[in-house]
Amino acid sequence: MPSREYVDDFLAQRHVAFVGVSRSSKEFANAVYRHLRDGGRTLYPVHRDETTIEGDPAYRTLADVPQPLDGVVVMVPAAAMTGVVRAAIDRGVPRVWLHRGLGQRPVPDKAVALCREHGVDVVDGACPLMFAEPVGAFHKAHRVFARRRFAA
Repeated sequence: MPSREYVDDFLAQRHVAFVGVSRSSKEFANAVYRHLRDGGRTLYPVHRDETTIEGDPAYRTLADVPQPLDGVVVMVPAAAMTGVVRAAIDRGVPRVWLHRGLGQRPVPDKAVALCREHGVDVVDGACPLMFAEPVGAFHKAHRVFARRRFAA
């Protein structure tokens, strides 16, 4: 389980790739993307079919994202997470945030283990909106509910 230290360290980063953002601005992943970007970070959307996401240039793969790259948020189905983690490791990304939304399958143990085996700091299973300021009422309540899991 991730420590609050990993959460805070990840959110302090300025150059972050985002795998799982959609071409539809109505999707939850896009709301997370906008919140993180609007918090002063440079976000790089990764989408195999698009050239622009949320008005930002999109990249087909993590390997295509320009330097520097401090971390990657992963909001894809659980079955695809391990592949994204492998791509992040190949790219030399030092931090990975594996999002698990309500009603979704758990973050795969294999994806978390790969991060740890390769010295990648991993936040597994939390939503960035629980921690990235300003935190809305719903996510603030969710953070309180999950506080034991994300204790410092």
